[in-house]
Amino acid sequence: MVTNGNKAGVSAAPPHELHVWKFAESRAPEIEGLHSIIADRLDNNFKSQRNKRRRTTGHDNRVARKKFRKRSRDGLGDAGKIDSMRKGEKKVSRRVRRNVELKKNPTSGYGTSGDGTKRLRTHVWHAKRFKMEKHWGFYIPLGLHGRGRGSRALLKKLKHGVLVHDASYYGAVQLDGPQEMLMSVLSSVLAPSPSACSEEILRDILAGNVFGTAMLHDTGNPSFLPIAPVTYMWRPLQRISTNVEGLSKEINSGERNIDNNTMRQLWLWIHAAAFKEAYDSLSSACEKNTDATCSAHCVSREGQLAKLEFIGSKVFQLLHKTLQPARLNSENSWHVKKCTAREHDDPVGSEKSSIFEDGHQIASSAVLSLVVKDPRTLTEKGNVVVPYAKYLDLLGNDESLSKEKTVSSLPKHEAEFVHEYGDLWDAIKGVEPPVEESILCAEKHHQRKEFICLGHKSSGSQNAIVDKKYNRSCPILLLKHGDFEDSVTRCSLILPLSWVKAFWITFVSNGAHAIGLREKHWVACEIGLPYFPLDFPDCNAYSHFMAKEAAAINHKAMLVPPSKRPLEVPIPPPWDCVLPDFGKRLSEAGNIQAEALGTEDGQIDDMEKNSGVEKSHDIISDCQGTPFEGIVARTSSMLNDFLNNISGNRLLFPRIPGQENCLHKFMRNKDLLKQDIVISEMKCGKTPCFLRVFLHAFKEGVFEQGAVVCAPLASDIMLWTASSGSSDQQLQIPQSSVASYFVQLPSGKWELQIPEDQALYDSHRWPIGFVMTGFVRGSKKATAGALCEGSLLSRLREEQWKDLPVKRRRKEIYVLVRNMRSTAYRLARATIVLEQQEHDVNFM
Repeated sequence: MVTNGNKAGVSAAPPHELHVWKFAESRAPEIEGLHSIIADRLDNNFKSQRNKRRRTTGHDNRVARKKFRKRSRDGLGDAGKIDSMRKGEKKVSRRVRRNVELKKNPTSGYGTSGDGTKRLRTHVWHAKRFKMEKHWGFYIPLGLHGRGRGSRALLKKLKHGVLVHDASYYGAVQLDGPQEMLMSVLSSVLAPSPSACSEEILRDILAGNVFGTAMLHDTGNPSFLPIAPVTYMWRPLQRISTNVEGLSKEINSGERNIDNNTMRQLWLWIHAAAFKEAYDSLSSACEKNTDATCSAHCVSREGQLAKLEFIGSKVFQLLHKTLQPARLNSENSWHVKKCTAREHDDPVGSEKSSIFEDGHQIASSAVLSLVVKDPRTLTEKGNVVVPYAKYLDLLGNDESLSKEKTVSSLPKHEAEFVHEYGDLWDAIKGVEPPVEESILCAEKHHQRKEFICLGHKSSGSQNAIVDKKYNRSCPILLLKHGDFEDSVTRCSLILPLSWVKAFWITFVSNGAHAIGLREKHWVACEIGLPYFPLDFPDCNAYSHFMAKEAAAINHKAMLVPPSKRPLEVPIPPPWDCVLPDFGKRLSEAGNIQAEALGTEDGQIDDMEKNSGVEKSHDIISDCQGTPFEGIVARTSSMLNDFLNNISGNRLLFPRIPGQENCLHKFMRNKDLLKQDIVISEMKCGKTPCFLRVFLHAFKEGVFEQGAVVCAPLASDIMLWTASSGSSDQQLQIPQSSVASYFVQLPSGKWELQIPEDQALYDSHRWPIGFVMTGFVRGSKKATAGALCEGSLLSRLREEQWKDLPVKRRRKEIYVLVRNMRSTAYRLARATIVLEQQEHDVNFM
């Protein structure tokens, strides 16, 4: 503290302005003396030495000033650029027009290019760092530049950091109408429907406390084809008061009765690959459920809301560091009790506390509605997020920590946080964009000058900010997904589209690692979630995406000389070649090859050989069809219906509610497999049913995307499981059979080719499915995701359990996996997902 010499104890504050010229005049003799000394040493040559000159002109701003004067002379200011383009006085360059367009931040809508492709609000940031590709009408970051490596470092950041992905290409569809009618609409298009949930879960979903996931189907199609997985959430019944004490009393007072005729709203989040198809299906379902008294409306919210996805072990640490709630809107008693206790005990602690400190205690599928402050105006001091102006006060005076924070003590721009503001459902009508970056920089510069007592306290920039009606608080929705192994948390943040840039730069600056589509696929495989659309072959989005991928691969192959072109493989896999009728052929082929191994010459009779070949040709004629003919069972009810249609075979079990360890009880049942009449005479349905399975390599092997999953024989399993087995005895097919395993017809379809030569036929194994997601390099789990036919898996489990004693039976099913361009089969254990959980509708 500076004191006055005349009067002791009286502080003299430094002046608000320093006159530099007066300081220079008083020091003029000293400066002239230093200049003369330097001039003598350099012989009056102040030019820089040639060997030390910079070879760039980055330090010279004359070129930039020349361009700025040229733009100003042409009238290309912020307001004059558009006018000049309209009048046609002078054609502005594409670079200038693009910069003007991308710097805009309208409240809704995406930026579009000349061909109509949409750009995300973070397009400029991603385009400088990622490889961008056109998918589903958007420019979407595919991944980092290079050969597609870097998965090892990505998995390390997943385990010890945070990954963030801009999923603003997801679109929202809003349904309005009476609750009973909306429930009828959802029951007709969603599987599983909300009405199929338990009473407690249904109550939380209707109250808007949790969200649900399901598969969206087309009601107008007789085959009830799936469209895409969706996430749906209901709007809370009423707005919650900002009074925390009153909110706690209201929640603890009891449950509210929900009237079926109450007008409700709900959102369905849909991937951009199937947004148009899903919107048409929902619109058709609303029209069918409309009657004379009331109706349901379907409105698209595309281009109004944005979605950011977080995944990692430190998600809530990042949110605690960057987000400071201004007001709580959601009904979460755990947070209300926590806030009220801290406010009564320690007012200072209540200011420092955050909803994200104990974020791991939030229940799965929870929805939190918050109004948070602009993250760009916050800083960190001692792991406590405070506004920047408050941060300067804390640096100057520590006693301000004990003061209670009230509306009157807040600065004028911070007092706006306390005003009555609706949640994100109300904000859809219009939200003011955030403060521009230039204005924030000017504010911080002015606050720094005030802190060191430079300049006047009153500035005209503050008044200009108030007149432009910028918003300093933003309503958001935080969705917490289920936790995974290694304490990996996954959350989604829904916010207005105009606020994406402000939040994105803040998250990345605070340690979040941005990822693209390729890295998102790796993460989905690592945590065991299906990835849309690659893991959904029964959807049209998968067919369109794979057709585009096949065209790109074929175009790249045509640029290579014919002698160096890689082997052509079917893209997408030929699903129509996996038929349930192969089950009978499996047992026949096993008996034939078992007899062949038992004979001295290792060959079978010609009659059995010819009969097997004739039956194989009958199968080939049935393989010609659509790219995917069948269904994918993603719920327990769908699998139960399928099992009931194949003579009640119960060797495949979903997790039945109310019963535990169902499969374990059947494994230990000694008399189960003695009922050969019930199990062996299984009738196969006309439509194959596929199940998602996890593949783990038994000893070695790397499974690629598109690899074929085959049914092993008992001798194949003994070859790998025997302790004396060597790598030289592993099952392989000749190199000539790799190209002839699947043969492409002139029509473009692929068919399964059965070899007629007995030597080749002995190494042939029947396909039962295909790998959808291959191994991720650097992963310690080494897990691949595949789709296999259900009845064939059941028959394999039956044969493997018969050959083993009861104590050695396992839940996993042994299968063989062969990459499309490889000759070696690898043994793997297949784990059925529906046997581990009731539903398989969660996705990334």
